[in-house]
Amino acid sequence: MTGKHSAGILLYRLENGPQVLLGHMGGPFWARRDSGAWSVPKGEYEPDEDPEAAARREFEEELGLAVPAGELTELGTVRQAGGKVVTVWALAGEIDLDRVVPGTFEMEWPKGSGRMREFPEIDRVAWFDLGQAREKIVGGQRAFLDRLAELLER
Repeated sequence: MTGKHSAGILLYRLENGPQVLLGHMGGPFWARRDSGAWSVPKGEYEPDEDPEAAARREFEEELGLAVPAGELTELGTVRQAGGKVVTVWALAGEIDLDRVVPGTFEMEWPKGSGRMREFPEIDRVAWFDLGQAREKIVGGQRAFLDRLAELLER
């Protein structure tokens, strides 16, 4: 396995049509962006790690909540513009958005300042219908929304 690999869970519910849970990416680069700045809760994993186990771990790390009970359905993989390969599973479920406690990461900010600052991995989460989600999600992940829509039509 070469390059970076990421795994995540696309949580969905069937309330007034399908809705998906997305997280707005945290940190200074995304602060003022909305369209194309939301993502499936996901994270990187090591070559020797099981991708589904990584998806479950990353869901919990990013949201601070356990993965809802239910069967995961693989939506396959996509290669994002930066080369990262992302594997996502769909899961029908519900979470209480008020209980989300995002994980954090550290980076030098402002760049070149020598000061390390902590930022949330995702700074907010929301439910979107598939049309809204297509506008909000990072372009490289739109295929997962299409695959979920196909899955739900069957």
